[in-house]
This record gives sequence, structure tokens and C-alpha cells, in this order.
Amino acid sequence: MTDAAISPYRLDVDQAELDDLWERLDRTRWPSALPGVGWAYGVPRDYLEELVRYWRFDYDWRAAETRLNEWPQFTTTILGERVHFAHLRSPVPGATPLIITHGWPGSIAEFTRIAGPLVDPAAHGGDPADAFDLVLPHIPGFGLSGPTHSTGWGPTRVVEAFAALMERLGYPRYGTQGGDWGAVISRELGRTRPEQVIGVHLNLLSAARVTSPPDLAALDPADRWGDLASWRQSQEWDRDHAGYAAIQSTRPQTLAYGLTDSPVGQLAWIAEKFEAWSDPHSRPVDRDDLLTNVMLYWLTGTAGSSARIYYERAHDTSWDASAPSTTPTAVAVFPHDNFRPRRHIAERSDNIVRWTEYDRGGHFAAMEQPELLVSDIRAFFRALRPAG
Repeated sequence: MTDAAISPYRLDVDQAELDDLWERLDRTRWPSALPGVGWAYGVPRDYLEELVRYWRFDYDWRAAETRLNEWPQFTTTILGERVHFAHLRSPVPGATPLIITHGWPGSIAEFTRIAGPLVDPAAHGGDPADAFDLVLPHIPGFGLSGPTHSTGWGPTRVVEAFAALMERLGYPRYGTQGGDWGAVISRELGRTRPEQVIGVHLNLLSAARVTSPPDLAALDPADRWGDLASWRQSQEWDRDHAGYAAIQSTRPQTLAYGLTDSPVGQLAWIAEKFEAWSDPHSRPVDRDDLLTNVMLYWLTGTAGSSARIYYERAHDTSWDASAPSTTPTAVAVFPHDNFRPRRHIAERSDNIVRWTEYDRGGHFAAMEQPELLVSDIRAFFRALRPAG
């Protein structure tokens, strides 16, 4: 039964939880490691030992907790599960409502650098007309929206829940934005609810990558080498980086035992993705931000329930990632993201009205390149506003 009540929420982790974490870190049982292989076999032991030392002795959870509590946060029950979200109302009257959705291994902590400029542009050197009311939910099963206690929480049900959330908050018309699973959910919100969603902004569109060898002779010269690069990137991804997805799509419960019992295991599982999916030549993700993100998985015990979205998606025979969408869509392409989408492929199924390719940045755009992402979001929705 759905409970429409919305309750205020404030992060306040019991000190006993932190003491338990520090004790577990002190008692880590380290595996052997091969010398001189870098990241080829996974997270290097020396890298992780240093990161764990920092986590144990220098990282300040209470400071992170205080920072997150600067956002008004709430919980509500939708489709039988708790949904946690931050709701940041702009001081600008008539601001555009925008729901931004994270992915895996992310959380709403990813958005601390973009929230202020989007909510109050004038305070950050921008135009007040570009203001947004932000809704930042945790996907059910992730972080403070977890763990979930029922099956079936794939993208389709998440979309249903988030549509209900926006209705419950009084937003009949709104925009969506996301990367990773957030891109899947944001696109599907726009596809299935074009009367409510004014526009979809994505910083990943995996359905538009090249997954088979491109027939270069048949391609327009403008697409030829971009498609070849996209295919090669896809080949590398499937060969070297997709193992985590295979495990989470098939046996998420088995994985959960180790990650829920070992904080170093949970850290390694997530830190590897931040290393592999970020731009090595650009601004690195701050390790305090990385650890805050990890803490939101560790403290809530949601390693397993967050992984289930892969299982549900893989076993949903009705799912079609390329089902056509008429909602105006923008794609911001960051070169070191997992997949390099191609516009001519995206246009087969999406109403692409803006396509921007950047020369830096990776998968975690809101953390790596917040200024570029904010600028792109503003420009897209600005173009959708009625003239005058």
C-alpha cells in the first residue's frame, strides 16, 4: 500500500556504526598481490592500502554528513518501499523542476558540486532565468533508499516510482537528467511520459554505441572513424571491464555477503570503477567524495540491493532500450565515459535536439566536470523555455 506522507529526514549515523567500521578496517585481512602489474588484475594492493589508511585516520564522515544535511531531505513510501530524496527549491520564482538520477556505483553525493549552480545561478555567476528546483532521489535499493525488500525493482518500476514522486511533490511538468542508470531511468521517464517530461538531458546513452564491426564502406565519411572508435571502445569494455555487470546481473546475493561484511571489499568494488571510468588527464575525483559515496553504501548495507537492478534488467524480457522516444533529448558526451555514443545511431530512436561532445571528462561528469555539465544542462533547458 502506498503511503503518500512525506517525512523530513536528517543523516545522523550512530557512533557505534563508525566505531565498528574503524575496527573492521584495523582488522583487514589483505590478499597477496602480483608485483608490477598495475591495474591489469584489479585494484593494486598498495593503492588500496593507502586509501584505507586515509579512510581510517583522515577521512571525516561527520563533515560529509554535515555537508549533505545542508540539503533539505525527505523520505516517502512508494510501491511499498522507502524512497529517500533531497528537494532543493530555487529562490527564483518559476524555476524549472528537474529530477536528477544517479547510477551505480553512485549516489546523490555525486551532485554536491552542481546543485548550487543549478538551484541559484545568480549566486554562482549565472542567469537567474536558468534556475531549477532540484529533486535528487536515491534509486530504490541504493543508499538511503535501501535496502529494498521486494523483487522487481528494475528500471521500469523505478520510473513508475519517480513519476509518482514528482506528482506527489506537485510538479505536473518537469525535466529529467542522468548518467549511468540515471540515464536509463531519465530517458524512460521521458519516453513513457511525454506529457509530463519537457526534456531529457543525458550524459550517457549506451544504446547508441557501436556494438558490431562498422561497415566503413557504407558509412558517411563524417561517421566513419567515429563509429570505428566507438566499436573499439565497446570491444575493450566488453573484454576488460564488464565482469562486475555480469556478476550483478546473475548472482547479486552471493556478491552481497562479501561486500556487506568487508568495508575494504566494498571500497575496492567501487574504487575500481572510479579509477577506470574517470578521465585520467582531467580533474580526478576527490578521494573524500569517493569515500562519502562508499560510506552511503557501507552504512546502509546496500551492496546487494543496489546490484539487483542489474539482475532485474537482465531478466525483464519486455525491456527495450531502443524503444522510440519523442521527448526532446540532449546528450553531453564526455570522451572517457564507458561508451562513446554516436548521434546518427541515437537519432534512430530519440528526438535529439542537442548533442555536445567535450574534450575532457569521464563517467562521473558531475564530479569531474561540474562546470561543463551545469552549462550544458542550462543551455538545453533554456532552449525549451517559451519565448518571452
